[in-house]
Amino acid sequence: MTDPLAGLDDVDWAGLDHAYGSAADVPALLRSLRSAGEDEREAALGELFTTIYHQGGRYGASAAAVPFLLALAADPTAPERTWPLYLAVALAIGFEEAHLPSGVEAASWRDEVARLRATDPEAEARRLDAWVAEAESERQRRDRAFDRDGFDLARVRRRATDELAAYDAVRAGLPAVRALLGDRDAGLRVAAAYALGWFPEEAGPSLAALGALLDREADPPVIAHALISAGLLDGRALLPRLRAHLAGAEPLPRWAAAVALARLGAADARVVAELAAGAASPPDAHIAFLDGGPRLYSALALAALDEVPEEAADAVLDGLSRTSGEMSFPVAEAALRLAFRAPVRTLPPFADLTRRQRRTVRTIAGLPADSWRWGNLLEILGVWGLPAGHDECRRYAGIA
Repeated sequence: MTDPLAGLDDVDWAGLDHAYGSAADVPALLRSLRSAGEDEREAALGELFTTIYHQGGRYGASAAAVPFLLALAADPTAPERTWPLYLAVALAIGFEEAHLPSGVEAASWRDEVARLRATDPEAEARRLDAWVAEAESERQRRDRAFDRDGFDLARVRRRATDELAAYDAVRAGLPAVRALLGDRDAGLRVAAAYALGWFPEEAGPSLAALGALLDREADPPVIAHALISAGLLDGRALLPRLRAHLAGAEPLPRWAAAVALARLGAADARVVAELAAGAASPPDAHIAFLDGGPRLYSALALAALDEVPEEAADAVLDGLSRTSGEMSFPVAEAALRLAFRAPVRTLPPFADLTRRQRRTVRTIAGLPADSWRWGNLLEILGVWGLPAGHDECRRYAGIA
């Protein structure tokens, strides 16, 4: 059998970079993923997530590591196969929230990287100056000026190139990923179905593979991930199958079918009701998307719809009131989008807000302290034009 790490030493790792400098340590970490010791494998995986995928960033070594990660996932003798595949997908797409619920916009991504590569530094500086001047409020002007002053075109261009290279490295390996849909390990089939949804340029063969999987699959989590990925790949030929699962008895595939149908522009009352239920009381199951958060995915899917009934918006707020810490940030942003649709330019008196808006502000103001101690929530509120301090927000909402 072919060694999945064959050619590892042929790569000039020392000449590539990761978050902490030279990537000379990456080969040893990749080899440790084949260790018989679980602790050693987990430590190596943690190091790789920290170095070649640091806080969502990708580097010169990221794309170079992808073929070996995919080879490990495809190796039936490897002691751990799912996490190398999940790491490869993370290297391809970065943070999922940047792409959901619509999926990866590959064409616009490539256009932006091409623009950065062709951009003259002086022309980019003028563009940023104009962007700051177009700000609609003083707060927005300050935020934009801060971003402009810290902008380094060479660094941004280099990172954008590294990110797209990692994405294309995984795209090149998708035939091997599609083959994993037939693996005996259900967890690996979940990971493979999840991975395929991020590559719309490969939608044809991937949708064919997902459709064949759905013909034979009985495991609910595998079915659910295949349905969501089919939606992300614009799989309209699978609409009848999605509607059949929406009417089915299995909670996770039913919820996943609603997510996919919403993505395909087929969100009828039944779809909205299923998403609302997922936002308030999600299925008791882990999903690969969004760190296992059916609640967050439901909220994002609802927030992307043109019109959402009050009971569905209330369900998102019910779910938000049951979250805390980091998970509360994107759910709060989805709730703000449902309530306000666009940032507030001039903050009106609280009494002048709509019922949905008032309840949204009160729910956010009532989040526990472990949500408010991070800058993420304050930044989100600032972008939406709402009071960004906890006490200030509570006072605005009339909470003692």
